[in-house]
Order: sequence, then C-alpha cells, then structure tokens
Amino acid sequence: MTARHEDITGRYVYLTVEGVEYRIYYEEAGQGIPLIVGHTAGSDGRQYRHLLNDPEVTSRFRVIAFDLPFHGKSLPPYEVEWWTEEYAMTKSQMMAFPNELAKALELDRPVFMGSSMGGHLAIDLASNFPDGYRATISVEGALRSAAEYVEVGMDGIRREFDNPNVSRTSTGAAMLLNISPYSPERNVREIQWEYACGGPGIFAGDLFYYYYDHNVSPEEAAAIDTSRCMLYFLTGEYDPNTSPADTQKIADLVPGSKFSPMEKLGHFPATEDYDRFRNYLLPFLEEIVERG
Repeated sequence: MTARHEDITGRYVYLTVEGVEYRIYYEEAGQGIPLIVGHTAGSDGRQYRHLLNDPEVTSRFRVIAFDLPFHGKSLPPYEVEWWTEEYAMTKSQMMAFPNELAKALELDRPVFMGSSMGGHLAIDLASNFPDGYRATISVEGALRSAAEYVEVGMDGIRREFDNPNVSRTSTGAAMLLNISPYSPERNVREIQWEYACGGPGIFAGDLFYYYYDHNVSPEEAAAIDTSRCMLYFLTGEYDPNTSPADTQKIADLVPGSKFSPMEKLGHFPATEDYDRFRNYLLPFLEEIVERG
C-alpha cells in the first residue's frame, strides 16, 4: 500500500532579531513567486495547511508559513533567560521576522499575507518596507483594533488571557465567538484546538502588538505607495474584531489599494472555510502574477 503524503516540507532556520537568535520553524510548498504567510495572535502556521495544499496556488507561488517564536514549533530563544521577562510582541519585532526570513531564504521581493495581527502586519510592512515586498495582503486588518481594549489596558488583557485560573481550553473556546456560523464544524474545532495548544502568556503578549503597537494614522495610511508595494484587503463579514467597515476606512485612505469584503466568513477565514476564502484570494493572487 502506497502511503499518502502531502507536498509540504518543514525546516528550521536561525534568525537574529534585535540581537537575539531564534530557531524558527517554517513549512513550504510550491514554486514561483514567494508568498510568506503570517498567523494570527496566539496560534501558528498550521492555520495555512489548506492553502499549502492548494495546487492552484502552489503551481505559481512558493508558499512559506512560519511560526513566530514561542508559537507552534518555534521554541523560545535558547541563549536568553526568556522566562525572567514578560512576553510582549512589538511592532518592530513583528516586522523584523518576515524581513529576516526573506533575507535568510534569499527571497526576491516576496508577497506577504497575514491574518488578524498578521493582517495588521501586512499594513505595517507596506508602510515601512515598500521596497522589500511586491505586494502585501491584509486579512482582517485595520488602522487599529478594538478601541475599548485600549481603555482596559494590558493588565486587563492579561487577566483575561494569561490567568492561571483560566484554562487553555477556555481560551480555545473563546475563539468560537470570532468564527462565522457558516463555517464547517470540523474547521471550527481545529481552530479551537490550535488555540488550546498555546503557551502561557503568549496570546496575551501578542495582543500588545494587535491592540497597542499597531496604530496607523490616517496620514501614514495615505502615504502608502501602492506603486511600490501593492496593498490588498480581505475581511470577513462575521469578524467582531475587525468589521468590513473598519477595513473600508483604511482602504479608502490608501491610494490604489483594493478591498474585498468576504461573505459568510469570520476572523480566521483561511482556516474556518478555505474553499470560500480562496474565491476572494485567488483574484488578488492572479493580479500579482500579472503584475510580474
């Protein structure tokens, strides 16, 4: 009997970010234009397994899904006493990891696509490193997320998501509030499982970037040059964190950007219903291929 394999391969690469060396795990499939994909807060690159197995994408794109440090198979840094400091992901670190990954893998102006905090990152990369990427795709991205959490502060966020009295199972279950009711149950449970696997304090620490360090002003958005780095937006209608109206605000500010609201999708579209998500993604990828 012949074993059934996927065409995804996984490796580790060492990246130095802000003076610290990290052992970063990444998976890839396909060939062609490099497409780096970034995961949501508190999860990992497993979110993109359906994309990595889509031959219509991998026939023209080399898709690379990486785990940020402390996430998935990317362990905390070995040479520093990371347990003595409170984990908090910053904007400068978020931008540095895909930048350094692209350098290490010798990628020629890759495309970057990210979801949730990765969607915010797509905006920040287009704004700050337009010559490093031929395009970025912001999934569930906005100028800023959930102003009410800014008032709560990180102490309130940590009480909610980094609390020894709250189990990881509860954190996974909380993600059900962010998923479209039209999503297949098996996909919903997969998202819940991934979030239940996270390390203590990591989801909360990621939210430092998501709620605070990512804060794009209207002037910064208007200055994004889509002739240098094209910026695309995709947002699910059932996302309670970033609504299509929130994304429309930044799309209206960025000259030449393109935005497609996604029907019957929520905060994790690449995982919760990939078949539906790809209908919105493929036209953008086709345009990127045509742009060359």
